[in-house]
Amino acid sequence: MSIRSYPELQETLHYAKLDNGLEVFVLPKPGFTKTYATFTTRYGSVDNHFRAAGKEEVRVPDGIAHFLEHKMFEEPEGDIFSVFASQGASANAFTSFDRTVYLFSAAGSVEANLDTLLNFVQNPYFTDESVEKEKGIIIQEINMYRDNPDWRVYFGLIEALYSKHPVHIDIAGTAESVSSITKEMLYECYYTFYHPSNMSLFIVGGVDGESTIERVRANQAAKTFAPAGPIERFFEPEPTEVRQAIKESKLPVSLPKCLFGYKDVPGDEEGENAIRRELAMKLLLDALLGSSSPLYQQMYDDNLISDGFGHEYNTGPGYAFSVIGGDTRDPDELVSRITEALGAAAGQGLSVDVFERTRRKKIGAYLRMLNSPEAIAGEFTRYKLRGGDLFRVVELYESLTLDEVNAHLREHVKPERLAVSIVRRSEP
Repeated sequence: MSIRSYPELQETLHYAKLDNGLEVFVLPKPGFTKTYATFTTRYGSVDNHFRAAGKEEVRVPDGIAHFLEHKMFEEPEGDIFSVFASQGASANAFTSFDRTVYLFSAAGSVEANLDTLLNFVQNPYFTDESVEKEKGIIIQEINMYRDNPDWRVYFGLIEALYSKHPVHIDIAGTAESVSSITKEMLYECYYTFYHPSNMSLFIVGGVDGESTIERVRANQAAKTFAPAGPIERFFEPEPTEVRQAIKESKLPVSLPKCLFGYKDVPGDEEGENAIRRELAMKLLLDALLGSSSPLYQQMYDDNLISDGFGHEYNTGPGYAFSVIGGDTRDPDELVSRITEALGAAAGQGLSVDVFERTRRKKIGAYLRMLNSPEAIAGEFTRYKLRGGDLFRVVELYESLTLDEVNAHLREHVKPERLAVSIVRRSEP
């Protein structure tokens, strides 16, 4: 076990890599009553074409990572949620583009809940009958989201941006792809991606670092895992240009919804350069479009946007893109005004004052985040998968230069890499 100290943040991280390859991180928070744990595998919706060490190349149906997440909660003796509840814990899970996370939150019985988390995730149990039953549940979920305007406008944008990369495919898959999933496919994906060497465990809260790691070590030592090598993932080459400039649909909404963004050409996908680019882009978007920016205030005063207006920057293996927008009375005017302002900003660059003010704001928001065990766990895992360190974010923000940030702005705001997704109001 090793200890990593971050004195400027008053944080101490305990770390161990176990014999089976599992990485364990514990962040004690003295005085905190709640403990939050995440058990993460580097396996998400985009991992539908791969080759495990010593095996043949495999293509699996879209949505299988999400399907597997659902099925993991079913045990021979019943629903695992009831076990967590009996131990005073709240459990959940989610699948994203690049990872699947199992988690619990509890104020007590941490050791018992930790054992439960490790044991159920490392004990797959699938039957033909339960897989068939789950298909109907997930297809119903897919159909439900098809009628959700927020989902439609968001994934509509990604579908418009990307033509080859699987990021444009719904995380849950399609009714057709889900229908083709079999028990054997689930086991193949499980044993490929759920090996401890492809996973990490993060615990934050009112716990002791050393004893918690030893508890995990004992749990893992009682189990046997076959040796595992590297996993090779395959992605088709993605064109630089967007798939389509505008994607529209109609639903019964009170106000149209409009999201648009720019498709970046991925650079370094992992490591410090990748994290620096992400931080620079988030700083840029906040400086130009945040609630304290002149453009935001002007659009708000003109009733063009509401409090729900926002922006984000998403990046992962083989993809990176911005998302801007929200509800608006006039999608076309919204896109026109913001793209014009972004184009002008790309030509002029951020001023020193705006850059420094926004940087201080982002650092302040980061420091407040460190008071939330849930936020820490989610962000730590996300940064780790990209070869970064959550606790070096302040250092990286402070090392960003104005020239570096403006260079990212000029590279990002390219008209040919812009796509727009609109959900307009359907006629009654």
